[in-house]
Amino acid sequence: MCEEAGFGWSNVVLFTGFTLDFQSRLLHSVALQARWPKGVSLRTANKIIRVIIQAGISMKELQIRQGVAAAVLCLLSVVTSGNAYAQTLDEILGVRASTTQDGRVSQRRIDELSEQTRDLLTQYKQIMKIVDGLRVYNEQQERLIRVQEKELRELEESIDNVTVIERQIGPLIERMIDNLAKFVELDVPFLAQERADRIVFLKDTFDRADVSVAEKFSQVLQAYQVENSYGSTLDVYTEIIPIDGVDRQVEMLKWGRVALVFQTLDGETTGVWDKKANGWQILGDEFRLGVRNGFRIAKKTQTADFVHIPIPAAEAQ
Repeated sequence: MCEEAGFGWSNVVLFTGFTLDFQSRLLHSVALQARWPKGVSLRTANKIIRVIIQAGISMKELQIRQGVAAAVLCLLSVVTSGNAYAQTLDEILGVRASTTQDGRVSQRRIDELSEQTRDLLTQYKQIMKIVDGLRVYNEQQERLIRVQEKELRELEESIDNVTVIERQIGPLIERMIDNLAKFVELDVPFLAQERADRIVFLKDTFDRADVSVAEKFSQVLQAYQVENSYGSTLDVYTEIIPIDGVDRQVEMLKWGRVALVFQTLDGETTGVWDKKANGWQILGDEFRLGVRNGFRIAKKTQTADFVHIPIPAAEAQ
């Protein structure tokens, strides 16, 4: 800046009347008051000013004034450049510190967003599994609903026809009871009292208003099932029957519907039901042991074996 003002260091002069003591004080005062750039010590500043003063002692008075002005300008230039340098450095350091702080904040924000993203991804995967399960469940429920809707339509049709069915099923039940009674009457007379009581019960139930049509029909079907089972079972029971005009208590053996034989409790008399004669026929002693073994097999006191009992011949159709 001194060169731009047109003054060289060789042209700077000071008054020759300055004493050395005054010059030293002036140097020290200027060095203390000037704001030198960083790195320039007080000793260095004193040396610079001392050189300026010594160089100007031999100059003329006119040159002294110009030199003093130039020196002052140079000092101001140094002070101004030092201030500008310090301000620029402070600004740079401030910007750098601010940038570093902003970087830390941004990095923390990035880390938080990354963690939130991972959490959201985990939640998304879990929710998608639940959604897939619900989709399969909904498809299954839709199939069940379609089946139930079909059944509902069928039930509605049945309800519409229930009145007609009730009107038709009553006469059907009555005919079934009558046919069962005729069958029991024409069948082999085993368990006669039990079977007769069953027929009476069915007829009484049919006339009751507090019993539903469905219950009446169910009881008739059960009676048919019981009668059907008699054809494949062995039964032993006691009963009183007329023998030679005298009522006697005997032990009865029902061999399905194939044969119905009896034997008195003392084992002396053995007989069989004769379907053609529609009565009891007394058997000879040759059947006594066979009938007795049949009783034992029916009571499960003897293993199954061949027995000698009379069987009516099949009738020609």
